[in-house]
Amino acid sequence: MRPSLLDPLFAPVTTLPGVGPKTAKALDKLMGDETRGARVVDLLFHLPVGGVDRRPSPTIVDAPIGGIATFSARVTEHRPPPPGKGKAPYRILVEDETGDVTLVFFHADVRHLLQTLPIGAYRIVSGKLELWEGMRQMVHPDRLLDPAQAAALPAIEPVYGLTEGVGPRVMARIAAAAAEACPALAEWQDPAFLARSGFAPFLESVQALHHPADLKAVEGETIARRRVAYDELLASQVALALVRRQQKKSAGRATAGDGRLRHAIASALPFTLTDGQRQALADIHADMEKPERMLRLLQGDVGSGKTVVALMAMAAAAEAGRQSVLMAPTEILARQHAERLAPLAQKAGLKLALLTGREKGPGRARVLEGLANGEIDIAVGTHALFQEGVGFRDLALAIVDEQHRFGVHQRLLLGSKGEAVDILVMTATPIPRTLSLTWFGDMDISILAEKPAGRQPIVTKAISSERHDEVVGAVGRAVDKGAQVYWVCPLVQESDTLDVAAAQERYDTLREVFGDKVGLLHGQMPGRDKDAAMAAFVAGETRILVSTTVIEVGVDVPNASVMVIEHAERFGLAQLHQLRGRIGRGSAASTCLLLYKGPLGPVAEARLTIMRETEDGFRIAEEDLRLRGEGEVLGTKQSGSPDWRIARPEIDGDLLAAARDDARLLIERDPQLESERGKAVRSLLYLFERDVAIRLLRAG
Repeated sequence: MRPSLLDPLFAPVTTLPGVGPKTAKALDKLMGDETRGARVVDLLFHLPVGGVDRRPSPTIVDAPIGGIATFSARVTEHRPPPPGKGKAPYRILVEDETGDVTLVFFHADVRHLLQTLPIGAYRIVSGKLELWEGMRQMVHPDRLLDPAQAAALPAIEPVYGLTEGVGPRVMARIAAAAAEACPALAEWQDPAFLARSGFAPFLESVQALHHPADLKAVEGETIARRRVAYDELLASQVALALVRRQQKKSAGRATAGDGRLRHAIASALPFTLTDGQRQALADIHADMEKPERMLRLLQGDVGSGKTVVALMAMAAAAEAGRQSVLMAPTEILARQHAERLAPLAQKAGLKLALLTGREKGPGRARVLEGLANGEIDIAVGTHALFQEGVGFRDLALAIVDEQHRFGVHQRLLLGSKGEAVDILVMTATPIPRTLSLTWFGDMDISILAEKPAGRQPIVTKAISSERHDEVVGAVGRAVDKGAQVYWVCPLVQESDTLDVAAAQERYDTLREVFGDKVGLLHGQMPGRDKDAAMAAFVAGETRILVSTTVIEVGVDVPNASVMVIEHAERFGLAQLHQLRGRIGRGSAASTCLLLYKGPLGPVAEARLTIMRETEDGFRIAEEDLRLRGEGEVLGTKQSGSPDWRIARPEIDGDLLAAARDDARLLIERDPQLESERGKAVRSLLYLFERDVAIRLLRAG
């Protein structure tokens, strides 16, 4: 059970003063979990993204022009707008012995201003100070305080990420309240490490993050941030250490084949395996033949041939009379895998079956029976493969495609479907070395660095959406020459709140130009309609496929050589790279057009620049790591939150290495975390929501 001391942090945000249902709903949206609802702990780790320096200037003449200025002054004059000039601003003159400032108010509530700023009163004034026609002025000051309230104005005011319905002052107030709700917790860090690092206690550190002493405290790395970042890294490394222990707990089973099925498949391939594929297969087969469980990551860029490696590994299991499963993150990809692998499997005498959530009735019953009695050698499907009711006669190998779409707990569930199941994880999202060690510290790694022969480079261009008609014309010329085109949009239907292209709307407009040559595919369509749309595009019946990102992973149409991505500035780098990987899979020259709506922010501009410069997925992954964070290691989310709320990419590798070593020693000395420090570590796991670790500890 979660320690009761943490209960105030896991309470709804409505338990904080001044947070009613309306604000709570807005916070639910901001924190990314509207079904569960925002909690106090979410605000505790919602750290400032910047700060405003409100330290007072000694006099008005010393106050900085063009920036935030804070000073004390006396109200000397009210200047209402002239009669008949109702839209003119209301002006109030304040001064000290060195000069004056005109405070400007549009659409003023005069009664309120007369009460707030009576003539002769002294006030603390804070806001942006500017020059207008040579005179100092401040339009709508941020703060107007009685000198007795000066202590309520922080010297450095933290600035938080906001959402509609929650203003900056409200967010600062409730984030501070969340920090105050944090209890003093028993220490989970190693005392010697604490002393060497100069770290303060957790409570003191987290409160320092919400009450910054200077601008550096919110704009850069500080001792307090490193302290809490280390806590987060330690929580993750303890969780991974427990997962490693669980996966290694049971002895493996040697799976050794004679090579006959692998030879049959290799002979049926229309190409020769690359050196990287041969080396990866050697690694996998060596692992499978050992009496220990295989835990291996097969990492390769888009189009590097991971699926063939997976089939050969499954054939090795079949040679030993055992079964395999290949799990894909989407139904479309699972069906495509099944369709592409079935002919090769058939030539080797292997029986392959598909199992997704859509299979119902007698067909599903036959598949389940075939898995249970061993008649089916290979099962391909979605997460339906590890649901209750799915059993295997003798499962030897579980292959997880696109690991970034699945969590560690799902990997554990699939591995539990047999006795000491070997696990092979595949990802087409190249991962930087440091991140690989963080995510997959429990795995050996094989890398496919080559692409099959004959692939041509993809020309990538960034084009303003104002040139939309030119792009339509270029697409038409490409189609006339026999090319097929993906046209990707961020949304399914037009949005009232986001000014982005909608797939349905774009489909309608392109059909007006190209008629029946245009198809539509998105995730909200019924499964059979999605299959039909994809089949028509694969067969060449439609030449332009308007789609959402449902085609991001694995979809393979060799004749498709043009990719248009609308509002490319809204996509992450990994997603842009995956989408671009849908083309360039045949022998024809390919082009990717990134349509963007300006002006671009610095992050969006950096993304589009790197996409134009390289197709190297590993270089792109490094840049993606720098720009947006690591994503969720022990869950399924793909951006920097919530799995990495504190420990961002700029936290150096030494901190990660220290956390890994500390976690390993902890688990070796105290396997169930039952010592005094171990109990504190349990609190840490709950605090950072490492649910996989909690479940493993409960299971013993």
